[in-house]
Amino acid sequence: MSVFSAPAFDGHELVACCEDRQTGLRAIIAVHNSTLGPAVGGCRMYPYASDEEALHDVLRLSRGMTYKSALAGLPLGGGKSVILGDPRADKTPALLEAMGDFIESQGGRYVAAEDSGTGVADIRAMAARTSYVSGLDDNEYGGDPSPSTAFGVFLGIRTAVRHRLGVDNLSGLSVAIQGLGHVGYYLARHLVAEKATVYAADVNQENLQRAVSELGVIPVAADEVLSLEVDVLAPCAMGAVLNSRSIPTLRAGIIAGAANNQLETEDDGHSLQDRGILYCPDFLINAGGIVDVYHQRVGSAEAAKRSHIQRIETTLAEVLRRSDECHQQTRVIAEQLAEEILRDASASPAQLQAVG
Repeated sequence: MSVFSAPAFDGHELVACCEDRQTGLRAIIAVHNSTLGPAVGGCRMYPYASDEEALHDVLRLSRGMTYKSALAGLPLGGGKSVILGDPRADKTPALLEAMGDFIESQGGRYVAAEDSGTGVADIRAMAARTSYVSGLDDNEYGGDPSPSTAFGVFLGIRTAVRHRLGVDNLSGLSVAIQGLGHVGYYLARHLVAEKATVYAADVNQENLQRAVSELGVIPVAADEVLSLEVDVLAPCAMGAVLNSRSIPTLRAGIIAGAANNQLETEDDGHSLQDRGILYCPDFLINAGGIVDVYHQRVGSAEAAKRSHIQRIETTLAEVLRRSDECHQQTRVIAEQLAEEILRDASASPAQLQAVG
C-alpha cells in the first residue's frame, strides 16, 4: 500500500496506520490540512474489499473535510479515520478502545466523531482511552450530529430548488433519497414536513420500513432509486454513486445529498454539467454535522448552532451564482472558495481561533 503514489493523495500532512492483532483493529488516520485548526472528522467503519480501497476512501474523505470546514467558516482542519471491518460483525468494546489508543497516539492532530458504521456509543467507548473525540453532548439526540447534517442538506435542497425552479417551497416537488440511515431518515422527515413527495430506498429493510411507517415515504428498489424521474435526487449512502454508469440514467434535475464524495471522478462533474443537472457539492451542503460537533465542543447554545448551519444557504447560493456566471462546475467553484479561505488563513494565522 503506497501512500505517496495513491491517486487521492493530495499533500496530506499525516497518514498513519495501525494494526492491533489482539483486538483485530486495522485502521488508518489521515490529516489533510490543519491550516485552520486541528483536524476533526468522522471515524468510519466499513468492510473494505482491500487496503487500497480503505486508503483511497480515507484520503478523499479527509480532503473533503478540509473544504467542508473551510466553507462552513470553522476553525478546524480536515481529517478522517477508517476502521477496516464489518461494523455488524467485527465491532467489539476492545477494538473501539484500541481505536481510542490509536487516536490518542496522534497527540490531538486528529479529533474523531461518529460516521458511517459508528455511532455516539462507539465514540464514547473510544473516549475511555482518549480525549480527542467530539459529538458526545447529552442533547436531545444524545450528541448525534446526524440531524444537523440532514438539516443542512435540506437547506441545500431548498436553495437549489429556488435557484433552478424559482420556487420558495418544496410542496408538491418530488425527491428521491438513496439511503435512510441516520441522516437520510431525518432528511426525509424535513421533506415530508414541507409536503414534498419523498421516494426512498435502502439496502437495510429495517431502515426502509421505519421511514415508510413513520414518515409515509414511498419505497422503491435500491437499484432503481438513482434513475427515478424526480425533481431532486439526494444520495445519502456511500460515495462514488455518480459515475459513468449511473449518470446516463439520471432523470433528476437537481442532485443534493448527504453522502461524501458522490462524484467517482472529476470527469463525472463535467458529465453532470453537460447534461444540465445541477449538482450541489456534497462537502458544502453536508457540513451541518461538523458545525454541530464544533458547537458541542465549544459549548454554544442551540440557537447559535442552528444559525451557523443556516449559512449553508448563503454559501451555496453564491456558488450557484458564480457557476452560472463562469460556466464552471459547482464543485470547482466551491473548491476555489475553500482554497481562498485557506490562503487567507495562511497569510493571517493570528486571526485563527483555537478550538476548546
